[in-house]
Amino acid sequence: MMTKKFKLPHTFVLLFIILALIATATWLVPGGKYDTHLVNGKQLIDPASFHYIESAPQGLVALMKAPIKGFVEAAQIIGFVLIVGGAFAVLQKTEAIDAMIKSLAKAHESSALIRTALIPVFVTMFSIGGATFGMNEEAIPFILIFVPLALALGYDTVTGVSIPFLGSQVGFSAAFLNPFNVGIAQGIAGVPVFSGWGYRLIVWAIATTVTVLFLMWYAARVKKNPTLSPTYALDLEKRKELPVGGVADFHGMTGRHKLVLWIFVGSLVVMVAGVVHWDWYIDEIAALFLSMAIVIGLVGRLDSTQIVEGFMQGARDLVGTALVIALARGTLVLARDAHIIDTMLHTLMPLVQSVHPVFAAWKMFGIQTVINFFIHSGSGQAALTMPIMAPLADLVGVTRQTAILAFQFGEFTTPMIPTSGITVGVLALARIPWITWAKWMIPLQLIYAVLALALLVPPCLMNWQ
Repeated sequence: MMTKKFKLPHTFVLLFIILALIATATWLVPGGKYDTHLVNGKQLIDPASFHYIESAPQGLVALMKAPIKGFVEAAQIIGFVLIVGGAFAVLQKTEAIDAMIKSLAKAHESSALIRTALIPVFVTMFSIGGATFGMNEEAIPFILIFVPLALALGYDTVTGVSIPFLGSQVGFSAAFLNPFNVGIAQGIAGVPVFSGWGYRLIVWAIATTVTVLFLMWYAARVKKNPTLSPTYALDLEKRKELPVGGVADFHGMTGRHKLVLWIFVGSLVVMVAGVVHWDWYIDEIAALFLSMAIVIGLVGRLDSTQIVEGFMQGARDLVGTALVIALARGTLVLARDAHIIDTMLHTLMPLVQSVHPVFAAWKMFGIQTVINFFIHSGSGQAALTMPIMAPLADLVGVTRQTAILAFQFGEFTTPMIPTSGITVGVLALARIPWITWAKWMIPLQLIYAVLALALLVPPCLMNWQ
């Protein structure tokens, strides 16, 4: 008799279970409160002021009302996510991004320099996508281009998968302008949106460079000796059946595609300037992305119906993310209404607190890594953990920016964990068994872990705000 394979519940189910556990905890955990004081315009907790107060246990009715209350309280962030998702869907509908990828892929045929630079250029491009507009699931279709391309160039399936997949994932994890993890986390933590981007840019550059160097080293070894590839047998069959789809027949980027990409880059520059010089927040950034979508749609020669349909499709694809944010915020609503948040902080503080803020930041990174195994939605995880981690950072002497960075680094494990939908989807498309991929990823995961620990040190030493 075959035993049924264990499958982790859907993110919505996990979050509702957490909601139910929080509701139960409100009957068991005593109420508590920290006094706060104003420092540089921010309300910070006084670590020595904790005292117990009467709790307000939350019953079944409160549990069922928590999601809609969470939706209302997170309405600004949810609206922001839907508008940004719609805007980038319009960008993709112009096919400018696809044209740029195919244009560079085709250039390898006529240029030795391009052949040498193929992996660094493409990994960096996908990493920029992850770091700026949260490229994640959007990388999946590129597997169909890069796997056969890698095989045609004498590499293997692992290399073909890694270029778009690891590129976008490392960019997402080490993002500097990603609205879906950095933006949401900073908004919840009460930190100016996209502030601290200078150090994050350095983090992104280092993480991307490490990924590029690892892949170039691996690809060179496989090209020299194909039998070293964990997918060697699979690749022998693939080389017989897979042409370089979509690239061989590509005739180059049009002027329209180039103009669309320049408008996109210009929009990102304006966003950075707005955040740095004019104190832009979620409202202004959302307005910028909405304007960008309209302009890009018109320049890309989409009619009004195509623009609207593209925008709606992009927003529709993120409805699940919006509901995850609402459910996660609902946990905060239950805990806050029961007056147990400060008690939870008081309990967690000894676990995270250390003789030096560096060790506290490392512990936060460890906690976020564990949470990422179960909830690997960047926005959902931010909505769930930041309400606790942000004030906890105040208590243990770690800045909120550093706590947000620790949260980001927790997502370094996403390309390996079997609970990630995108990881499973990518491997299924490439026909790589998960265990084969996981064994190959172990050295890189160890490198990412060491890198995360090292990059958390400077923010603690310089009191990064």
